[in-house]
Amino acid sequence: MKWIDFARPHTVEEAVGLLTERGDRARPLAGGTDLIVQLRTGVHDPDHVVDIKMIPELNELSVSSNDGLTMGAAVPCYRIYNDADVAAQYPAVVDSASIIGGTQIQGRASFGGNLCNAVPSADTIPAMIALGASANIAGPNGNRSVAIEDFCTGVRENVLGPGELLVSINFPTPAANSGARYQRFIPRNEMDIAVVGVGAGVTLNDGCFESVRVSLAAVAPTPLFVTEINDELAGKEVNDENIAKAGEIARDAAKPITDMRGTIEYRKHLCDVITRRVINDAVTRARGGHVDAH
Repeated sequence: MKWIDFARPHTVEEAVGLLTERGDRARPLAGGTDLIVQLRTGVHDPDHVVDIKMIPELNELSVSSNDGLTMGAAVPCYRIYNDADVAAQYPAVVDSASIIGGTQIQGRASFGGNLCNAVPSADTIPAMIALGASANIAGPNGNRSVAIEDFCTGVRENVLGPGELLVSINFPTPAANSGARYQRFIPRNEMDIAVVGVGAGVTLNDGCFESVRVSLAAVAPTPLFVTEINDELAGKEVNDENIAKAGEIARDAAKPITDMRGTIEYRKHLCDVITRRVINDAVTRARGGHVDAH
């Protein structure tokens, strides 16, 4: 059995120092639901594991009218969907947090880990993009912020440089008359990986779309932010015809592959159908209606 050193820093600065010192031979550990599996299967072969769960900033979960939602990178899903303020103001976040794995996985898995793992089918990322969230990163050269839609650069690749650590994710305060929704399609309950996932966030103004943010999962090498939908719908009436147009744009923007979960044609069809559904649900939430997270 290979020897792996284990460190448990208590500050961001200490964690950044360890990751910088040990370079690409070190991996941070948040929930470990991805990393432990990757260590067992040889996807990663580090000499050092840096446990970041004891760092206060990475465990923050707070909502304020000025700063929006701050979610530490190590906050597990169960804390997110059990938080009354998050559920009330950011139900699309609960949509994602409540469907990742089962109860045991939700006790460990975090949005930060899911984001850094950067797989195309990640369930948390489309909702974060739909809500205009940003990643707060600390590193040896200081701190920086990156829009979530720019964070993933390839399959299992992201923008983090040597020694950098994702500290938290910030969601802006929801605008008046806004709503968001995430939904996915899976082939069966025994395979908890999205064939297609769609996140949508809308802001309404006098019966028209003021803005529409739609992101797709599992249909491109990275989560796909479909800006063309906002270009088409902004300023237009909220009606079935315009929402159907958004579905067509999502279908055409998707760049899926055929695999055991679905064909290219099937995935494109699902992009159309689910995009229309989540925009309708986001509109319902923006108008004060209830849409169950499940």
